[in-house]
Amino acid sequence: MEKMQQIVGRARAAFNSGRSRPLEFRIQQLKALERMVQEKEKEILAALKADLNNAVVVKPSEVSENTAQLLAELLPQYLDKELYPVVTGGVPETTDLLTQRFDHILYTGNSRVGRIVMAAAAKHLTPVTLELGGKSPCYIDKDCDLAVACRRITWGKYMNCGQTCIAPDYILCHPSLQDKVVENIKETLKEFYGEDVKSSPDYERIINQRHFKRVKSLLEGQKIAHGGETDEASCFIAPTILTDVSPESKVMEEEIFGPVLPIVTVRSVEEAIEFINRREKPLALYVFSNNKELIKRVISQTSSGGVTGNDVIMHFFLSTLPFGGVGHSGMGAYHGKHSFETFSHRRACLIKDLKMEGTNKMRYPPGSQKKV
Repeated sequence: MEKMQQIVGRARAAFNSGRSRPLEFRIQQLKALERMVQEKEKEILAALKADLNNAVVVKPSEVSENTAQLLAELLPQYLDKELYPVVTGGVPETTDLLTQRFDHILYTGNSRVGRIVMAAAAKHLTPVTLELGGKSPCYIDKDCDLAVACRRITWGKYMNCGQTCIAPDYILCHPSLQDKVVENIKETLKEFYGEDVKSSPDYERIINQRHFKRVKSLLEGQKIAHGGETDEASCFIAPTILTDVSPESKVMEEEIFGPVLPIVTVRSVEEAIEFINRREKPLALYVFSNNKELIKRVISQTSSGGVTGNDVIMHFFLSTLPFGGVGHSGMGAYHGKHSFETFSHRRACLIKDLKMEGTNKMRYPPGSQKKV
């Protein structure tokens, strides 16, 4: 507890000193960060590869221990140590950190921990931005280029072994499309990763044994149309497609965060919309169709953190678009200019002149009918 108080106290004192306010200082720090990335690119890439590209903040996830350790070593070498400290550790360290008073907290993770972060922040009335993920649906309309749609879905679903917060979690499509979707994805997987996906340098692994077992358990009792091979020793789970998935099955209850793609069949776009709306609001929503009006309809009749039509994930890469969740998938948004707005306080300021006091007599007591 005392250690966290000291870290936060030094950061607050450094901020109150005013040294972070000049534009020149901010530019210098950004250039230092850029220099760190350029000079230590190999080390950063190695750590990211070891941790499967997990997103990190100033308090990196203890799950991505290699990236966390590298950040703890590198950032103090390039940035102001007091203004930008890195705290490493697991639950105990994070719990201590959350007892401190902050002006804003950004958390990326699951909704269970998001509630813990929000409860801790509430004690100090600290505003929070929560990016919590969820089950992002992907609806495929019969009127679309299926080959292109499946190629883009395959890329978004299986990159980083499915461990991205806005990966397409499951597919909704008409029963007549299901087999075609499977075949197109299988062909694309072969194109992306070759005949032996396990030996492909472009296919990652699940981040640790605990998550490996969790994802593997989602395959139990399911109809595996493709993939399903696993290797616990190397945390390998092959790109997997599940068909005829029941909406009530375990794999449809929680965010998968792995290379498992369930297909749920629906008879119409109306049924797809109803299906989406019966569940918690997702972080992302994807719709594939040549009919732009249908895409607009799905957008207008559902709620999600963000939407990409006829592609997946790409809205995340546009800094002009806010990125964040809604409801169960989070609150608040950031990226680009939206980050400055989120992490800034809009303070109303008015400075008046002390002259022309005569014009103010109308608002001063005593009141009179003439003043009214």
